[in-house]
Amino acid sequence: MSTAILPAPEPLRARLAAHIGELLRLAAPVIVSRAGLMVMMAVDTAIVGRFSAQELAYYGLAHLPGNIMVGTGVGLLMGTVMITAHAFGAGNDADCGRAWRRSVPYALLLGVLFALVSLLGVPLFQAGGQTAEMSAGGAHVLAVLGLGAPGMMLYITTGFFLEGIKRPWPGMVAMVIGNIVNAALAWALVWGHVGLEPLGAVGSAWATTIVRWAMGLGLVAYVWWMRDHERWQVRLPVADWWSGAARQRHLGYAAGLSIGVESGAFGGLGLFAGMISPLALGAYTVGLNLTALPFMAAVGLASATAVRVGVAYGRGDRSDMALAGWTGLGVTSAILACVGILYRSMPDALGAIYSNDPQLLEAVVPLIAFTAWILIADGGQTVMANALRGRHDAWIPTALHFFSYAVVMIPVSAFLVFGLGHGAHGLFEGILIASLVSVTILSLRFAYLSRR
Repeated sequence: MSTAILPAPEPLRARLAAHIGELLRLAAPVIVSRAGLMVMMAVDTAIVGRFSAQELAYYGLAHLPGNIMVGTGVGLLMGTVMITAHAFGAGNDADCGRAWRRSVPYALLLGVLFALVSLLGVPLFQAGGQTAEMSAGGAHVLAVLGLGAPGMMLYITTGFFLEGIKRPWPGMVAMVIGNIVNAALAWALVWGHVGLEPLGAVGSAWATTIVRWAMGLGLVAYVWWMRDHERWQVRLPVADWWSGAARQRHLGYAAGLSIGVESGAFGGLGLFAGMISPLALGAYTVGLNLTALPFMAAVGLASATAVRVGVAYGRGDRSDMALAGWTGLGVTSAILACVGILYRSMPDALGAIYSNDPQLLEAVVPLIAFTAWILIADGGQTVMANALRGRHDAWIPTALHFFSYAVVMIPVSAFLVFGLGHGAHGLFEGILIASLVSVTILSLRFAYLSRR
């Protein structure tokens, strides 16, 4: 009687090295794509901030609901990358293309809804305790930003499809080109160069809107005409884009609510800053922008982690699925620790990029130094949330996010700001506390599911 000799299991070190290599290969272009969203905002913030501190306050106020809508849209469309990655892992190429075709009309519908909500800026801001002048200025900027929402949703869902089939580079290229064009347009429209009238913060909104449509339509065109489009069947009509995508939307509902709650909580902190003073709102805008820049790198790594976990889930490989999640957390923490050292070392130089107003710089430099403590926890929690979603654990991460950012961050920040008088610094102390809570409970959830 002969006994078959099974191959020896691959050593953990070799598996870990393979995971890190594949994670970084997938994440690098996604990081550029995600970070590009915040680089675009960072450039606009710097251009508007140097134009006028008051216009910067309008710009920051408009982006509070604007960022909530974009973040919610990213979450609602996240089912595209999850379903695509699962189908790719299972070798079902046609299902990958079907997921994208179903997502396009859904993305446009979301964009139109966001554009309509963007017309309600004045009552939204006044309900949030802002003055009539601040509400009117922010509402004008928000209405223009809303016009670009459908284009942004097209870019996001098409980028998710390409990431799901392990082809993230086109999204990165579109974002790089978009940032270059946006910088030139914002420079001309905000300051009134090349014979144009200076539009201030509204000019930056027009630049962003034009670029978002260009990126969305450009990425759709790439998918339509890519050389192997027949493999993915991207040109076939889809009659069941709503009824046939229930599972896809279900995954997105949980992610959309989760990111919406988190974005909404940060928007609430922005309203707190506006209640303190326009200067505090400007400082919060700059500080949050510098927090969000490296956070977008974490979002890119989180997206790649979700793909890696999702592919392993599609194969039914529980061990590899767990290793993919923990690898994503470790790599993200190491990268953000390096960024934190940079922020602690040169907050003055970073603040000077955004403004030459001495009062604004005095307020914002301590916030930049403090964000170094936030980065690792904030980046880690988004990686673990995406690892859970890649494993089809949709609603528990949403509930944990709600607890961390709505139940913990909002009241704690309000107490620190208005109860203890910590000012804008108290807002960032609240962010740190909520992020530590979030990464801890999400990691415990992933550890529990990994042992099942």
